[in-house]
Amino acid sequence: MDLKLIKNILDLISESDVNEVSIEEGDFKIKVKKQSDASAPVHYQATVPQAAAAPAPAQPAVSEVKPEAAKSEPKPAGDVVKSPIVGTFYEAASPDSDPFVTVGQRVESGQTLCIIEAMKIMNEIEAEFSGTVEKILVSNASPVEFDQPLFIIKKD
Repeated sequence: MDLKLIKNILDLISESDVNEVSIEEGDFKIKVKKQSDASAPVHYQATVPQAAAAPAPAQPAVSEVKPEAAKSEPKPAGDVVKSPIVGTFYEAASPDSDPFVTVGQRVESGQTLCIIEAMKIMNEIEAEFSGTVEKILVSNASPVEFDQPLFIIKKD
């Protein structure tokens, strides 16, 4: 069964009032149960035959998706510092240097928080206010988008 077809079936079920569907096509079986409570996990179960010529490692038949999982984590208190440009995030001036800031560190207004490289230009991102770094949301040398959250800083 085609993955695109499975996604379309899941989309149709999620938009309908149907709570449970089982589909069998040859050796392929899929069973979808939808629960009415939005915060409850959604369960999907699929059984796929393994090819006789190329045995694959056994994989679990049931996967659980928790749509509210990201919202259940407590968010650190503070203000978000966002990227003003698209580029590459660097936590230090060079690979051998210590990071500009670490979690739990107090920063002053105007202090450099990180560098974002854009088109071979190193742009220092400075704190707009004083406070304590609660969380660093980006890993070193990773790409960042415009307006992407970089830090959470709790103002003094």
